[in-house]
Amino acid sequence: MPRQLFVTTALPYANAGFHIGHIMEYTQADIWVRYQRMAGSQVHFVCADDAHGAPIMIAAEKAGKTPQDFVAGIAAGRKQYLDGFHISFDNWHSTDGPENHELSKAIYLALRHNELISTKTIEQFFDPEKSMFLPDRFIKGECPKCGAKDQYGDSCEVCGAVYAPTELKNPYSVLSGATPVLKTSEHYFFKLSDPRCVEFLTQWTQDTGRLQPEVLNKIREWFEPDEDGNNRLSDWDISRDAPYFGIEIPDAPGKYFYVWLDAPIGYLASLKNYFGKIGKDFDAFMADESVEQIHFIGKDITYFHTLFWPAMLHFSGRKTPNHVFVHGFMTVNGGEKMSKSRGTGLDPLKYLSLGLNAEWLRYYIAAKLNARVEDIDFNPEDFAARVNSDLVGKYINIASRAAGFLTKRFGGKLSADLGVEGRMLLDALRAHSGAIAELYETREFGKALREIMTLADKVNEFVDQHKPWELAKQDGMDAALHDVCSVCIEAFRLLTIYLKPVLPALAAQVEAFLKVEPLQWADAARALGAHTIGTYQHLMQRVDLAKVEQLFEAPPAPKVVPGGEDIAAEIKIDDFAKVDLRIARIVKAELVGGSDKLLRLTLDAGEGRTRNVFSGIRSAYKPEDLEGKLTVLVANLAPRKMKFGISEGMVLAASHADEKANPGLFVLEPHAGAQPGMRVR
Repeated sequence: MPRQLFVTTALPYANAGFHIGHIMEYTQADIWVRYQRMAGSQVHFVCADDAHGAPIMIAAEKAGKTPQDFVAGIAAGRKQYLDGFHISFDNWHSTDGPENHELSKAIYLALRHNELISTKTIEQFFDPEKSMFLPDRFIKGECPKCGAKDQYGDSCEVCGAVYAPTELKNPYSVLSGATPVLKTSEHYFFKLSDPRCVEFLTQWTQDTGRLQPEVLNKIREWFEPDEDGNNRLSDWDISRDAPYFGIEIPDAPGKYFYVWLDAPIGYLASLKNYFGKIGKDFDAFMADESVEQIHFIGKDITYFHTLFWPAMLHFSGRKTPNHVFVHGFMTVNGGEKMSKSRGTGLDPLKYLSLGLNAEWLRYYIAAKLNARVEDIDFNPEDFAARVNSDLVGKYINIASRAAGFLTKRFGGKLSADLGVEGRMLLDALRAHSGAIAELYETREFGKALREIMTLADKVNEFVDQHKPWELAKQDGMDAALHDVCSVCIEAFRLLTIYLKPVLPALAAQVEAFLKVEPLQWADAARALGAHTIGTYQHLMQRVDLAKVEQLFEAPPAPKVVPGGEDIAAEIKIDDFAKVDLRIARIVKAELVGGSDKLLRLTLDAGEGRTRNVFSGIRSAYKPEDLEGKLTVLVANLAPRKMKFGISEGMVLAASHADEKANPGLFVLEPHAGAQPGMRVR
């Protein structure tokens, strides 16, 4: 029976496109999956968008979209990355799909049945204007250690201090600018500190081969008591209060699962969604003990995947991962962190838009990867040199030096004899099949490619020794020329088999050129024999270093208005046309009870009805000063549900970049003669 493999990568958060770290991780997993498929394993390779949480809810609100529409827009952009870099997922889903709602609730109820869910009242900051509890990153204030202004609620970027949000001086909400207040709320916790969890995880993490040694060393400290003799495995807060975009907790109205609870369950949900499409029994598959569940993740999320996730699965009666493979980060030019603003960012779409071959990057990443948790570095000069030397100079060169002679002199038909030296060379290449397979299996991709290139060197030595270009000029040497060139093509086929997990698109071109079925690992043991190949077309260009260096050109400096804030990123006329600006008359303006910032405006925008708009201009205007005046309304902004009612648009006002240092709001007022309903163009 073939191996049954369920393979995932970490779920990307659905608030932006992929960065190079995603592409590195997906490439690593994809190479491993492609090798497994070539070796005959049955693989189900899935992923999904991590779609829930306060950041997405807030980003969607700013974009004037529902969270679902916002996430759908991000998801729509995934395909260009995945197809562009030849990533072979079987299914891409969303944690907001019905399967994830169902599975998350079922797992939670099973944990509760096992008495591993508890409740506790906690105190945290609350935004009185947004009517929501604030995550740490949505609170800013003065650092309690060094006094630096505008620092986040969990750490100071100036002095590096770490603290609780309640320690900030002069805190304010990033969302509304309001001063947050402390409120209490009942939260739900997964009892990771329970002796049953500690005992299970102690055993699970120690199982041979499940975790890399450095990962095991890192998490081992969590099983040791702290300086006070207390358990380091603390209970995990798994709930958030409404408003929150997520999955509502069963029997707890207004409470939602924290995004990190339902996100990994998205692995199972994506598989279930996929099996629903292909008619496969999800429950039977996951109950099969022979199924191997494997996760590829970055080192920054090790804690969740090696402690919470297996404990959640085990105590809800489900299969736990067989392996969690952890990798490091990707840096540039000797270990420098990626940064778009500093011109050290490697943007995947920019890479593709420059016409750079995706498989150059796949090869370079693979050449750097191993089974350890190590960062890998991208260096433009090294990138160009390695690709040009290995892929073009060694591998592609073999076919280009022999194929033309076969086509012109022998009708493309390979020799069945090959000669003694040729057969010995090919036998030596085939003898490495098992060792290279083992290196792919153990994710030692760099070692695998080095071994493959060593074999390519041997083939090129054979070519240089027998010089087919000279044999072609000599009378009576046709048989020798035929054998030498046939050996080269058979060797090229073997090397292609070994490289196919890394270079799938190039391998498909080679298969078409050789006129063979898709190459499998077992094909290395068989010879082509007297087979007829097609006409050779050049398979890969050399890397132009100047083009690679364009990847790291810093974006143009923003235009700056003297004394003002930077001009926003450039847009096209079509972008501006999406915003429907209308002249509106302020029919009525009122104070809003419970808010010291808002005025309620009743607007006539020439629609035969009035609109209700809440505007944060109370500090600058008295209601009676506004009534009867004309202003400019954003008319096609999605209605926004607020504590005080529905706001049906936005009026335009000017202000300084630093409103605290330079207070003042100025509502835009059109010239006399403009009429309600006129469009501003």
